[in-house]
Amino acid sequence: MKNIDDINAMSEGEFIAAFGDVAEHSPWVAQAAARERPFMSRAHLIIAFADSLVTADRAAQLDLIRAHPDLATRARLTPDSTREQSGVGLDSLTEEEFARFTEFNDLHKLTYGFPFIFAVKGATKHQILAAFAERIGKSYDAEFAITLEQVQRIIRFRLEERVAP
Repeated sequence: MKNIDDINAMSEGEFIAAFGDVAEHSPWVAQAAARERPFMSRAHLIIAFADSLVTADRAAQLDLIRAHPDLATRARLTPDSTREQSGVGLDSLTEEEFARFTEFNDLHKLTYGFPFIFAVKGATKHQILAAFAERIGKSYDAEFAITLEQVQRIIRFRLEERVAP
């Protein structure tokens, strides 16, 4: 786990190598956050990542969202996604549960054009399924905003695992 002084001393390349993967396949978020150094604290670092995401243009945000895997997918996941999904049991669903996740994932992508994203840390598969059902009726703009909030939560959780308080 790195401390904030170590992070502030990193070159931009070292920073991107260390944190470029916290935003799923989107190292541009870390690159933008690196420009905000020196960070005063881990919280400041997390805010810099969030600001990088929310101030990006809509196309970049959508590309990042689309880079996320479906929940409970059996496709190849990044190490972070694998750990997060297995931590809440999404790697050991029954066939019926897997079918429900697949149905919701497909419906969400058909409705909105991007995958359903939920920061799973601390949640149960039942809470995730309930969120699927609740969010599927939202307007495109409302769901896009919720999705960006969930991406920010995922980034925060990942940074909290890597950076000392």
